[in-house]
Amino acid sequence: MKPHNPLYYHWKGKLLHSGIHILSHMRLLIRWTFFSVFTGSIMGLIGVAFVYCIQSVTTLRTNFVWMPLTLPLGGLLIVWLYRISHDQNDKGTNMVLASLRSEAELPVQMAPMIFISTIITHLCGGSAGREGAALQLGGSVGNLLGRLFRLNERDIRVMILCGMSAAFSAIFRTPIAAAVFAMEVGCVGAMQYAALVPCTISSLTASYLASKLGIPLAHFSVTKVPGLHPLPALKILLLGILCAAVSILFCILLHQCEKRLKQKFPNPYLRILAASGILLLLLLLLRSRDYLGVGTNVISSAIAGKVVWYAFLAKMLFTAVTLGGGFKGGEIVPSFFIGATFGCLFGQLLHLSPSFCASVGMIALFCGVTNCPLASLLIAIELFGAQGTPYYLLAIAVSYLLSGYYGLYREQKFLYSKFAEKPASHKTRRS
Repeated sequence: MKPHNPLYYHWKGKLLHSGIHILSHMRLLIRWTFFSVFTGSIMGLIGVAFVYCIQSVTTLRTNFVWMPLTLPLGGLLIVWLYRISHDQNDKGTNMVLASLRSEAELPVQMAPMIFISTIITHLCGGSAGREGAALQLGGSVGNLLGRLFRLNERDIRVMILCGMSAAFSAIFRTPIAAAVFAMEVGCVGAMQYAALVPCTISSLTASYLASKLGIPLAHFSVTKVPGLHPLPALKILLLGILCAAVSILFCILLHQCEKRLKQKFPNPYLRILAASGILLLLLLLLRSRDYLGVGTNVISSAIAGKVVWYAFLAKMLFTAVTLGGGFKGGEIVPSFFIGATFGCLFGQLLHLSPSFCASVGMIALFCGVTNCPLASLLIAIELFGAQGTPYYLLAIAVSYLLSGYYGLYREQKFLYSKFAEKPASHKTRRS
């Protein structure tokens, strides 16, 4: 016989209501697990293909010293491809970030165009990275899959984040940071935690698939990591301050170089020819091919404690001319190059492990240009291990604060002030 106590019926109703909520959430988890695994698998395959293509053209360029002479031809081909695809006003990664706020629609042709044009850039010797392609590939494919599955606009934005996470994870092999970076980069100060499960699953899926297809996890061996003491901490604090200044300089140089080249050469064909000429002139003056392509060998050398003093300045100039002139690629790997070489130089001058300072500089400068402190810390741990975490966090925090509202991406939005506990609503500064 049922009790007549009102509390019995009250708690029975509560439990029933909770059970319905749990079942609803479980259905949501199963639904997003399917979408995330599917997206991660697709982007894992695309990402692996992209990595192998970049490696192949880099080997080809290294074996044939005359390949940089094809920069004008490669540049003209890139402009022509975007012209015939009716995407000559391509805004790249900025369009992906704008799409997360429903301010832009991602064109279907974005994925194949950025894939092909980035490979051409690296084949000819343009100084660019890979993450621009990763974010655009992932965003475009995620958007396409969301529409094929007939999802609503909010869920399509989550699918875009899933694609970005998966592509970043497959190409850079930092799966934990990849999931967070996609959620953090669009709106500074307000991560989209509703996408945490989808981004995590898609990132891990893509990383697993990449590992099975021969792409190793990214890792660098850092030597002589100091214990946590006041003097090394003060030196790392100073390095964080200087990295913030270098990150601002890099962002201004990128934006101003693009602006000036567009003013001088409104025609995109002439603009990319002018950029090719400048790159060849720089190559002739410096007599070094270290600043062409990704530059992973120089990053590894800096982590090993060896660097020429002007390497970070040369890479900034090469990258600004490459991307400002119309070649395709990304800015994040160049920022790793700049940060690692600058940090190594700092360590040599201040008698602190150049290898460790290169790792700190690499992460602090990445944070300064992307305004993503949490993703920066996770990348540091994945790339270098956890031993230097207190120093990485110190440099990241300082660089994040002092880099102000500068950044690589025009469409990145700041929702909260960096300097006070108050809302903000503006995009990155460009000059």
